[in-house]
Amino acid sequence: MRKTLVYIILLVLLGFGTYYFIFSNKQALYTSNEADFTIKDTASVGKIFIAGPNGHTILAERTDSGWIVNKQYKALKSTVNMVLRTINQQEALYPVVQSKYNNVITTLAGGSIKVELYDRNGNKMRVFYVGSETNDMKGTYMLMEGAKQPYVVNKKGFQGYVTPNYTYELEDWRDRTIFQLAPEQVQRISVEYPRHPLNSFVLTQNAGKVAVTGSPDIIQDKKLNERRAQVYTKYFRNVSCEGHLVHVKDVDSMLGVLPKRAIMDITGTKGQHQHVDIYWMPLNRRSKNFTAEDPNVDSNKFDADRMIAVANNFKDTMIIQTFVFKNMFRNLYEFYQGDSEEIYVAPPGEEQRKPQLMPAIPHKPAMK
Repeated sequence: MRKTLVYIILLVLLGFGTYYFIFSNKQALYTSNEADFTIKDTASVGKIFIAGPNGHTILAERTDSGWIVNKQYKALKSTVNMVLRTINQQEALYPVVQSKYNNVITTLAGGSIKVELYDRNGNKMRVFYVGSETNDMKGTYMLMEGAKQPYVVNKKGFQGYVTPNYTYELEDWRDRTIFQLAPEQVQRISVEYPRHPLNSFVLTQNAGKVAVTGSPDIIQDKKLNERRAQVYTKYFRNVSCEGHLVHVKDVDSMLGVLPKRAIMDITGTKGQHQHVDIYWMPLNRRSKNFTAEDPNVDSNKFDADRMIAVANNFKDTMIIQTFVFKNMFRNLYEFYQGDSEEIYVAPPGEEQRKPQLMPAIPHKPAMK
């Protein structure tokens, strides 16, 4: 009986020792600086630097007016939020096993993404290297700067790997907004059609009163449809491009031979200004020409669904969608038609109402 009691006591002590050894080591894993890949207070992050293995780098900085990328571009909110969420949720799962240690270290040394995080005062918070995915695709190899032990890291509740979240391509970081003016902020909108100047117009707004001017041959003695003019100002509330043309050779030469579809110049009441030159895009492998039939589009030569735009003081060349811009391509005569002549199309964010006002695509051919 006494022996049995001794055995029971020994088993209890052994079990307690095992429990303590395992869980104390686990606690040590998550408190070790070498495994501390998590930043809980992402609001304290003031600067993010990411360097890719191809030499491309990203410097995102928090400013009073929002995040800025590479000292000159407004940052895309979704990308900034993705990185902040990742560093908030990622955690070390376990150290890399000894049998894979050399291969992982070699891979991290030769092809990893370097991530540097700084607080709002410029103090370094974390520097770590992001490698490839694990064989089961449920983790990412990472190594803290100065550490010897790499870890398998992942986000809580996430099945996959986080390497793509640390993108180092400028295209993924740049904001794509072209116009962002509330209707009451619109002061002047100029739309010029180089090949059809009679359709060009200038809309101005002062204290809620709109005016649309253009060729007297079109206006004649007709009365302005003020409601249409007011609706037109709503199309500039939140307009974005599909993406920027980067790393494309001879863009300037290409634009030099492409015809312009339109020139748009927008001024806001608070000094906002945007000038956009819009070119036809040649047919290419992506062209599908799904857009409804438009007499202004030569679908045998040009992409009906996409165009090329140059904006932001001629610094940015972008791809824009016809679907997004078609309601901005109005003709002067449309502002001097009665409501019953055409169909109203609601601007983004506004519910469709009864048939009135402007059509999605002009029903009349462009005037020559």
